[in-house]
Amino acid sequence: MTSSVSASSAGTASGASSPTVLVLGCGWLGMALARSLAASGHPVLGTTTTPGLLPTMEAAGITPYLLQLGTDFGASAEALLLQLLQQADVLVLNVPPRAASAGTYPALLRPVHRAVAAAGTKHVLFVSSTSVYPDEARVMREGDAMSTRDAASDVLRAEGHFVPRYGQWKSTVVRLGGLIGPDRAPGRFLAGRRDLANGNAPVNLLHLTDAVGVLSGIIKHEAWGHTFNVCAAQHPLRRVFYPSAAAYLQLEAPTFKEEKGVSGKIIDSELVRRMVPYQFQHDDVLAALASC
Repeated sequence: MTSSVSASSAGTASGASSPTVLVLGCGWLGMALARSLAASGHPVLGTTTTPGLLPTMEAAGITPYLLQLGTDFGASAEALLLQLLQQADVLVLNVPPRAASAGTYPALLRPVHRAVAAAGTKHVLFVSSTSVYPDEARVMREGDAMSTRDAASDVLRAEGHFVPRYGQWKSTVVRLGGLIGPDRAPGRFLAGRRDLANGNAPVNLLHLTDAVGVLSGIIKHEAWGHTFNVCAAQHPLRRVFYPSAAAYLQLEAPTFKEEKGVSGKIIDSELVRRMVPYQFQHDDVLAALASC
Protein backbone atom coordinates (compact mmCIF):
# COMPACT_ATOMS: atom_id res chain seq x y z
CA MET A 1 0.00 0.00 0.00
CA THR A 2 1.35 3.46 -0.91
CA SER A 3 0.16 6.60 0.84
CA SER A 4 1.44 10.11 1.32
CA VAL A 5 1.63 12.95 3.79
CA SER A 6 0.33 16.27 2.44
CA ALA A 7 2.86 18.15 0.34
CA SER A 8 1.36 21.57 0.99
CA SER A 9 4.43 22.71 2.92
CA ALA A 10 6.87 21.65 0.21
CA GLY A 11 8.49 24.24 -2.02
CA THR A 12 7.98 23.87 -5.72
CA ALA A 13 10.62 23.96 -8.38
CA SER A 14 9.51 27.34 -9.66
CA GLY A 15 9.03 29.07 -6.29
CA ALA A 16 12.09 28.04 -4.35
CA SER A 17 15.35 29.98 -4.19
CA SER A 18 17.25 26.70 -3.79
CA PRO A 19 16.54 23.68 -5.99
CA THR A 20 13.81 21.38 -4.74
CA VAL A 21 15.29 17.94 -4.12
CA LEU A 22 13.48 14.60 -4.07
CA VAL A 23 15.45 11.97 -2.11
CA LEU A 24 14.08 8.63 -3.22
CA GLY A 25 15.15 6.32 -0.40
CA CYS A 26 15.57 7.98 3.00
CA GLY A 27 17.48 5.20 4.70
CA TRP A 28 20.66 5.68 6.72
CA LEU A 29 22.42 7.75 4.05
CA GLY A 30 19.35 9.22 2.38
CA MET A 31 17.93 10.52 5.65
CA ALA A 32 21.23 12.17 6.59
CA LEU A 33 21.42 13.80 3.16
CA ALA A 34 17.80 14.95 3.19
CA ARG A 35 18.21 16.39 6.68
CA SER A 36 21.35 18.28 5.63
CA LEU A 37 19.76 19.64 2.46
CA ALA A 38 16.69 20.83 4.37
CA ALA A 39 18.88 22.51 6.98
CA SER A 40 20.72 24.38 4.23
CA GLY A 41 17.53 25.81 2.77
CA HIS A 42 16.48 23.32 0.10
CA PRO A 43 12.84 22.28 -0.12
CA VAL A 44 13.16 18.51 0.30
CA LEU A 45 10.75 15.71 -0.51
CA GLY A 46 11.69 12.31 0.83
CA THR A 47 10.38 8.76 0.46
CA THR A 48 10.57 5.88 2.88
CA THR A 49 9.13 2.38 3.13
CA THR A 50 8.78 2.71 6.93
CA PRO A 51 5.62 4.43 8.24
CA GLY A 52 7.23 5.05 11.62
CA LEU A 53 9.81 7.37 10.04
CA LEU A 54 7.27 9.84 8.68
CA PRO A 55 7.10 12.01 11.85
CA THR A 56 10.91 12.03 12.15
CA MET A 57 11.28 13.18 8.57
CA GLU A 58 8.64 15.86 8.96
CA ALA A 59 10.33 17.15 12.12
CA ALA A 60 13.58 17.47 10.14
CA GLY A 61 11.93 19.71 7.56
CA ILE A 62 11.45 16.96 4.97
CA THR A 63 8.06 16.49 3.32
CA PRO A 64 7.64 12.70 3.72
CA TYR A 65 5.94 10.08 1.61
CA LEU A 66 5.50 6.33 1.76
CA LEU A 67 6.67 4.71 -1.45
CA GLN A 68 7.62 1.08 -2.04
CA LEU A 69 9.23 -0.07 -5.28
CA GLY A 70 8.91 -3.70 -6.31
CA THR A 71 6.19 -6.15 -7.22
CA ASP A 72 3.43 -4.14 -5.51
CA PHE A 73 4.30 -0.92 -7.37
CA GLY A 74 1.00 -0.15 -9.02
CA ALA A 75 -0.80 2.71 -10.72
CA SER A 76 -1.32 4.77 -7.55
CA ALA A 77 2.36 4.52 -6.63
CA GLU A 78 3.37 5.45 -10.17
CA ALA A 79 1.08 8.49 -10.06
CA LEU A 80 2.55 9.57 -6.73
CA LEU A 81 6.12 9.22 -8.02
CA LEU A 82 5.27 11.26 -11.12
CA GLN A 83 3.70 13.95 -8.92
CA LEU A 84 6.81 14.15 -6.74
CA LEU A 85 9.16 14.34 -9.71
CA GLN A 86 7.11 17.14 -11.26
CA GLN A 87 7.71 19.18 -8.10
CA ALA A 88 11.46 18.53 -7.94
CA ASP A 89 14.47 20.02 -9.73
CA VAL A 90 16.79 17.21 -8.62
CA LEU A 91 16.15 13.51 -8.03
CA VAL A 92 18.57 11.77 -5.68
CA LEU A 93 18.08 8.08 -6.45
CA ASN A 94 19.29 6.23 -3.37
CA VAL A 95 17.83 2.73 -3.62
CA PRO A 96 20.57 0.18 -2.80
CA PRO A 97 20.92 -3.06 -4.76
CA ARG A 98 20.13 -5.09 -1.64
CA ALA A 99 16.53 -3.94 -2.10
CA ALA A 100 16.33 -6.33 -5.07
CA SER A 101 16.97 -10.02 -5.53
CA ALA A 102 19.81 -11.11 -7.83
CA GLY A 103 19.33 -9.96 -11.41
CA THR A 104 16.32 -7.74 -10.69
CA TYR A 105 17.87 -4.41 -9.67
CA PRO A 106 17.48 -2.74 -13.09
CA ALA A 107 13.86 -3.93 -13.25
CA LEU A 108 13.23 -2.54 -9.74
CA LEU A 109 14.30 0.91 -10.92
CA ARG A 110 12.62 0.81 -14.35
CA PRO A 111 9.43 2.54 -13.13
CA VAL A 112 11.59 5.36 -11.80
CA HIS A 113 13.25 5.72 -15.19
CA ARG A 114 9.85 5.91 -16.89
CA ALA A 115 8.64 8.52 -14.41
CA VAL A 116 11.81 10.63 -14.80
CA ALA A 117 11.26 10.72 -18.56
CA ALA A 118 7.54 11.50 -18.24
CA ALA A 119 8.03 14.22 -15.61
CA GLY A 120 10.74 16.08 -17.50
CA THR A 121 13.08 15.84 -14.52
CA LYS A 122 16.08 18.14 -14.96
CA HIS A 123 18.76 16.41 -12.92
CA VAL A 124 19.35 12.90 -11.55
CA LEU A 125 21.97 12.04 -8.93
CA PHE A 126 22.34 8.25 -8.94
CA VAL A 127 23.90 6.81 -5.77
CA SER A 128 25.89 3.74 -6.77
CA SER A 129 28.72 1.67 -5.32
CA THR A 130 32.39 0.91 -5.91
CA SER A 131 31.34 -2.76 -5.92
CA VAL A 132 30.98 -2.32 -9.70
CA TYR A 133 34.76 -2.66 -10.09
CA PRO A 134 36.51 -6.01 -10.46
CA ASP A 135 38.35 -7.26 -7.38
CA GLU A 136 41.81 -6.95 -8.88
CA ALA A 137 44.98 -5.71 -7.21
CA ARG A 138 45.17 -2.35 -8.93
CA VAL A 139 43.90 1.21 -8.75
CA MET A 140 40.35 1.62 -10.05
CA ARG A 141 39.26 4.81 -11.75
CA GLU A 142 35.86 5.70 -13.12
CA GLY A 143 36.59 4.45 -16.63
CA ASP A 144 37.32 0.94 -15.37
CA ALA A 145 33.58 0.14 -15.20
CA MET A 146 31.16 1.52 -17.78
CA SER A 147 27.47 2.24 -17.28
CA THR A 148 25.56 0.54 -20.08
CA ARG A 149 22.11 -0.99 -20.35
CA ASP A 150 23.59 -4.34 -21.33
CA ALA A 151 26.48 -4.53 -18.82
CA ALA A 152 27.06 -7.79 -16.95
CA SER A 153 26.67 -6.09 -13.56
CA ASP A 154 23.16 -5.38 -12.23
CA VAL A 155 24.37 -2.07 -10.80
CA LEU A 156 26.08 -0.97 -14.02
CA ARG A 157 22.93 -1.78 -15.98
CA ALA A 158 20.87 0.26 -13.52
CA GLU A 159 23.32 3.15 -13.80
CA GLY A 160 23.00 2.90 -17.57
CA HIS A 161 19.24 3.50 -17.43
CA PHE A 162 19.84 6.92 -15.86
CA VAL A 163 22.60 8.07 -18.20
CA PRO A 164 20.52 10.05 -20.70
CA ARG A 165 20.79 9.01 -24.33
CA TYR A 166 19.02 11.97 -25.92
CA GLY A 167 19.73 14.82 -23.50
CA GLN A 168 16.41 14.45 -21.66
CA TRP A 169 18.08 15.27 -18.33
CA LYS A 170 21.53 15.75 -16.80
CA SER A 171 22.79 13.01 -14.51
CA THR A 172 25.76 12.25 -12.30
CA VAL A 173 26.59 8.78 -10.99
CA VAL A 174 28.33 8.62 -7.62
CA ARG A 175 30.06 5.35 -6.70
CA LEU A 176 30.51 5.32 -2.95
CA GLY A 177 33.02 3.31 -0.96
CA GLY A 178 31.91 1.20 2.00
CA LEU A 179 29.98 3.48 4.32
CA ILE A 180 30.92 3.95 7.96
CA GLY A 181 29.73 6.43 10.56
CA PRO A 182 27.28 6.78 13.46
CA ASP A 183 25.43 3.49 14.04
CA ARG A 184 27.70 1.84 11.46
CA ALA A 185 30.92 1.31 13.36
CA PRO A 186 33.35 -0.82 11.32
CA GLY A 187 34.69 -2.49 14.46
CA ARG A 188 31.54 -4.59 14.51
CA PHE A 189 31.84 -5.78 10.89
CA LEU A 190 34.35 -8.60 11.46
CA ALA A 191 34.79 -8.72 15.25
CA GLY A 192 35.66 -12.17 16.59
CA ARG A 193 35.91 -13.87 13.20
CA ARG A 194 38.88 -16.17 12.61
CA ASP A 195 41.22 -16.98 9.72
CA LEU A 196 39.72 -14.50 7.30
CA ALA A 197 41.01 -14.23 3.75
CA ASN A 198 42.29 -11.15 1.96
CA GLY A 199 44.01 -9.59 4.92
CA ASN A 200 46.39 -7.90 2.49
CA ALA A 201 43.58 -6.16 0.62
CA PRO A 202 43.20 -2.41 1.13
CA VAL A 203 39.98 -1.04 2.60
CA ASN A 204 37.91 1.39 0.53
CA LEU A 205 35.74 3.19 3.05
CA LEU A 206 33.81 6.44 3.26
CA HIS A 207 32.47 8.27 6.30
CA LEU A 208 28.82 9.35 6.24
CA THR A 209 29.83 13.00 6.71
CA ASP A 210 31.88 12.91 3.51
CA ALA A 211 29.19 11.05 1.56
CA VAL A 212 26.65 13.73 2.48
CA GLY A 213 29.18 16.49 1.81
CA VAL A 214 30.00 15.28 -1.69
CA LEU A 215 26.38 14.62 -2.68
CA SER A 216 25.36 18.05 -1.39
CA GLY A 217 28.32 19.63 -3.18
CA ILE A 218 27.34 18.10 -6.51
CA ILE A 219 23.88 19.63 -6.20
CA LYS A 220 25.19 23.00 -4.97
CA HIS A 221 27.85 23.35 -7.66
CA GLU A 222 25.79 21.68 -10.43
CA ALA A 223 28.47 19.09 -11.18
CA TRP A 224 26.35 17.22 -13.70
CA GLY A 225 27.40 14.89 -16.48
CA HIS A 226 30.01 12.90 -14.56
CA THR A 227 30.70 9.59 -12.90
CA PHE A 228 32.58 9.97 -9.60
CA ASN A 229 34.29 7.57 -7.23
CA VAL A 230 33.91 8.78 -3.65
CA CYS A 231 36.20 7.19 -1.07
CA ALA A 232 38.59 8.14 1.72
CA ALA A 233 42.11 8.86 0.52
CA GLN A 234 43.82 6.39 2.87
CA HIS A 235 43.55 2.64 2.31
CA PRO A 236 45.07 0.63 5.19
CA LEU A 237 45.13 -3.14 4.79
CA ARG A 238 42.25 -5.15 6.20
CA ARG A 239 44.60 -6.98 8.60
CA VAL A 240 45.55 -3.59 10.05
CA PHE A 241 42.26 -1.75 9.94
CA TYR A 242 39.72 -4.25 11.26
CA PRO A 243 41.65 -5.37 14.38
CA SER A 244 42.16 -1.69 15.22
CA ALA A 245 38.47 -0.96 14.65
CA ALA A 246 37.43 -3.86 16.90
CA ALA A 247 39.89 -2.81 19.60
CA TYR A 248 38.44 0.70 19.56
CA LEU A 249 35.09 -0.81 20.60
CA GLN A 250 36.78 -3.25 23.02
CA LEU A 251 35.60 -6.18 20.91
CA GLU A 252 37.52 -9.33 20.02
CA ALA A 253 39.79 -8.63 17.08
CA PRO A 254 39.39 -10.68 13.89
CA THR A 255 42.33 -12.74 12.65
CA PHE A 256 43.52 -13.19 9.07
CA LYS A 257 45.26 -15.99 7.23
CA GLU A 258 48.90 -15.60 6.37
CA GLU A 259 49.04 -14.58 2.73
CA LYS A 260 51.74 -13.24 0.44
CA GLY A 261 51.45 -10.14 -1.67
CA VAL A 262 48.82 -7.41 -1.78
CA SER A 263 45.35 -8.29 -3.10
CA GLY A 264 42.29 -6.23 -3.82
CA LYS A 265 41.47 -2.96 -5.52
CA ILE A 266 42.19 0.60 -4.45
CA ILE A 267 39.47 3.09 -5.33
CA ASP A 268 40.82 6.34 -6.71
CA SER A 269 38.69 9.41 -5.91
CA GLU A 270 40.94 12.10 -7.37
CA LEU A 271 38.39 13.16 -10.01
CA VAL A 272 35.66 14.18 -7.56
CA ARG A 273 38.23 16.06 -5.49
CA ARG A 274 39.15 18.10 -8.56
CA MET A 275 35.60 18.67 -9.80
CA VAL A 276 33.58 19.28 -6.62
CA PRO A 277 34.61 21.98 -4.11
CA TYR A 278 34.35 19.89 -0.95
CA GLN A 279 37.01 19.27 1.69
CA PHE A 280 36.94 15.68 2.95
CA GLN A 281 36.74 15.42 6.75
CA HIS A 282 37.70 11.76 7.24
CA ASP A 283 40.42 10.78 4.79
CA ASP A 284 42.23 9.00 7.63
CA VAL A 285 39.86 6.09 8.24
CA LEU A 286 41.68 4.95 11.37
CA ALA A 287 41.23 8.40 12.92
CA ALA A 288 37.59 8.31 11.75
CA LEU A 289 36.86 5.46 14.19
CA ALA A 290 36.27 8.13 16.82
CA SER A 291 33.40 9.48 14.71
CA CYS A 292 31.59 6.16 14.22
